Amino acid sequence: MKIFGIGMNYAAHNKELHNTLLYTEEPVVFTKADSALLSGGKPFFIPSYTSQCEYETELVVRISHLGRSISERFAHRYYDEITVGIDFTARDLQKQLCAKGLPWDLCKGFDGSAVVGTFVPVSRFRSIQDLHFHLCINGNTVQQGHTADMLHHVDKLVSYISQFFTLKTGDLIFTGTPAGVGQVHIDDHIEGYLEGEKLLEFNVK
Repeated sequence: MKIFGIGMNYAAHNKELHNTLLYTEEPVVFTKADSALLSGGKPFFIPSYTSQCEYETELVVRISHLGRSISERFAHRYYDEITVGIDFTARDLQKQLCAKGLPWDLCKGFDGSAVVGTFVPVSRFRSIQDLHFHLCINGNTVQQGHTADMLHHVDKLVSYISQFFTLKTGDLIFTGTPAGVGQVHIDDHIEGYLEGEKLLEFNVK
C-alpha cells in the first residue's frame, strides 16, 4: 500500500502559511511510509522531536483498481470510497527542512501521521467536488473545507500520480488541506465529519 499526500491544493491554506507554499501548475506530491497509517480510532501519539505538531484535515480517496497512466476523464473509475483524514505535520521540522531545500519525509511521513476515518462509498454523493468536511477538537469546530475549492481536483490528482506510480487497490490519496490548520495537544479529542456525518474520532496522547 502507498500513501500519497498533496501539498498546496487550497489557495487559502497557501496564504495562511504566508505564501511559503506557492501554487504550481501541476500537483505537489509527497509520500508517507505505510507505518504512517493510523485507523480504527487508535490514539495518535505526538512525536517527541516536534514542539509544533499540526493537524491538516483532508478528504482521503482510496484506490479501487490497478492503474497506470490513467486518463483524467477515466480517473473516476479508479476509486470508489472516501473518508476524512488528517495529515499530521511536524511544522517546526517542516520549516527547517524547507529552509534547507530538503524533502518533507521526516515532517510528514512519520509513524501515525496519516490518520483515516471510516470509508464510505463515493456513490452516496452527487459529486466528489461538492463535499463539505470539517474537524472538531474538544467539541469545537477548528477547520472546514469544501472540495470545490481544490486547485487540482480529485480526478486530476489520480491521473497525475498514475503517470509516475502504478496505483494499486488500497492505495490512499490525501487530497490537500484547506485553511485552518493548527496545533494539537495531549488529551485532545478529535472528530472529523463529511457532509455532517462523523467518520473520524480518536484521542491525542
